[in-house]
Amino acid sequence: MSNDRTSRREFLRGLTVAAAAATLPAERLVAQAAKDARPNLLMILVDDLGYGDLSCYGAKDLRTPNTDALAAGGMRLTNFYANCPVCSPTRAALLTGRYPALVGVPGVIRTHKRNNWGHLAADAVLLPQALKKAGYETAIVGKWHLGLTEGHRPNDRGFDHFHGYLGDMMDDYYTHRRHGINYMRLEGKTIDPKGHATDLFTRWACEYVRGRAKATKPFFLYLAYNAPHTPIQPPKEWVEKVTKRQPGMAKRRARLVALIEHMDHGIGQVLAALRESHLADSTLVVFSSDNGGQTSVGANNGPVRAGKGTMYEGGLRVPTCAAWPGKIRPGATSDRVALTMDLFPTLLAAAGVTPPAGIEGRSILPTLLGRDQPAEDRMLFFTRREGGRHKGKTSDAVIHGPWKLLRNLPDQPLELYHLADDPKEARDLARGPNKPKAYDQLAKALADYIARHEAVTWQRPGD
Repeated sequence: MSNDRTSRREFLRGLTVAAAAATLPAERLVAQAAKDARPNLLMILVDDLGYGDLSCYGAKDLRTPNTDALAAGGMRLTNFYANCPVCSPTRAALLTGRYPALVGVPGVIRTHKRNNWGHLAADAVLLPQALKKAGYETAIVGKWHLGLTEGHRPNDRGFDHFHGYLGDMMDDYYTHRRHGINYMRLEGKTIDPKGHATDLFTRWACEYVRGRAKATKPFFLYLAYNAPHTPIQPPKEWVEKVTKRQPGMAKRRARLVALIEHMDHGIGQVLAALRESHLADSTLVVFSSDNGGQTSVGANNGPVRAGKGTMYEGGLRVPTCAAWPGKIRPGATSDRVALTMDLFPTLLAAAGVTPPAGIEGRSILPTLLGRDQPAEDRMLFFTRREGGRHKGKTSDAVIHGPWKLLRNLPDQPLELYHLADDPKEARDLARGPNKPKAYDQLAKALADYIARHEAVTWQRPGD
């Protein structure tokens, strides 16, 4: 009899719960479903990879099977821009969803104040901070490059776990020093690991992924390789593999190809760790580069002009793809124009998180999911502050529709290109008395934007 009463109570309780659920607003049901199905997020950002330096982006002299497979398993974006042609600003854009110059990072953050051109705003909300509020575990493996001092390191800005490198570039992939300083860290502790940096970052990322196999919370892993940034220092066996396969390749190019292929091999190991941990089907993976390739070391930026450091397409256009099993159709491509800062709200949207107010980034999740997403009529701005021949001033650019206006160096005149008709930026339409109407419109918009970012503090206290 007692068992009958217990069964009846459980039955009535079930009816009550079901009735309550039926009265929930549709929005809450959708939100609950999104919460229950929150994906893991893996953001892979590589360093100085040219627009044409993956097989899936047209390279004929290298092999990147793992990145190619990632792109083939999801969507390849053909019109994607880095927020800046150099490192720190693009990383700031990714993690804040904002124009980097508006959060205090118009240029590269470096060790010495005489050559430091950024200081990430303390009040900027970073991606890991927003995701933590939604129950995510957050981690960064690899290159940080957004602050060296206490209060400005990854663990201070929302990351639960940091295993990587604080600085800008390594003077040596094996000793991991910059200006003789060891910037390798595990959380806040200085470490001195042995091995090639790419192998270390790969191993640490795989360890993190495997450690999440039985976790109850979803994770966000930001994997930031420093390859293929200079120095071009691939492992010897990878150079031998490339030169044996293509004995006629120029030595400079062969070394860069080897460094890229070695990195691709590492990416393959991380993706394999996801599969082995039974996490691949529940993980959104996004791949991109922080800027275009450095042509002086043999980078291939495909059919576009110039490379890293410039405001031309070769400095800004980057290979980008995303894969999410069951959500993003394999083999898809999109020519939608988007920027690094758009990945911030895109990842949040995938996690069911509302982005902070005031960001300039726009989610491209509908595009990734194959849904209709009309093009936005927005102006896209690019800024780089630098020393040397830049004299501490900025180079800037603006893109609106097919039009692009740029000043590649602070002391140079404005140049205007119609990208649809002239994707190689070979015909400067700003020359001569009969400038297109777009010139004045874009020049005013760029001047207004420059005035906005010039008002933002970018120097570290005491600099």
